[in-house]
Amino acid sequence: MPRIAIVAALEREIGPLVRLWEVKKKQHEDRWFRFFEKGEVVAVCGGIGAEPARRAAEAVIALYLPEIVWSAGFSGALAPELKVGDIVIPRRVTSAGDGSIKDTEQGEGTLISVDAVAGADYKSKLRESYAAQSVDMEAAAVGRAAEARGVGFAAVKAISDESDFSFPTMERFITPAGEFKAGKFAGFVLVRPWFWAGAMRLARNSRRASLSLCEWLEGMIESAAREREAFGPPVDPLETRKK
Repeated sequence: MPRIAIVAALEREIGPLVRLWEVKKKQHEDRWFRFFEKGEVVAVCGGIGAEPARRAAEAVIALYLPEIVWSAGFSGALAPELKVGDIVIPRRVTSAGDGSIKDTEQGEGTLISVDAVAGADYKSKLRESYAAQSVDMEAAAVGRAAEARGVGFAAVKAISDESDFSFPTMERFITPAGEFKAGKFAGFVLVRPWFWAGAMRLARNSRRASLSLCEWLEGMIESAAREREAFGPPVDPLETRKK
């Protein structure tokens, strides 16, 4: 069974990583998911937002029994020094909804998970209120799902928009299931030329963030494989007692 599970929001975030992986469609509860498998790693894209992320995390844990679940994807910068493509591995993941804090036991700084796409003004308020360096919409939900099932949790995010980047609200293009309606968004931008430059910048930033994220994930996976080869799989205490 896979040791590492990766939960992202959208396939475009981890596309370069999983494009050649085996794809399996499986059902958990009342929803079907596409799982990307390679060796001891499995990835799933649940959709944008806390609820889709929770469902995807619960599904991958129930079906694959991983040792650790990584919340991976894009995040917005709250700290001005963070630039597009930078990798953030937060020590703390905080939920703006209920104030809960999850310690990942690695990395540094704070990632705040919110329930809306954060524009420049909202980012400034979040940084002041939570002393956080970056913001997303899914990590806290993934962390809660992992904690509830006794599974390790960590987060890795690639900055896709800097602290001063602003664009019209995107919520109208996100379905309740967390799907991003790319065609509807393109139609909205097409008839508003004053948004063209921002949309093109957003697309460039997303591609750069995706490549950076996937490069980091590939390195993490290779490092985990080398460690497992050197030290072997963990010993099951129950099996040891049986002998």
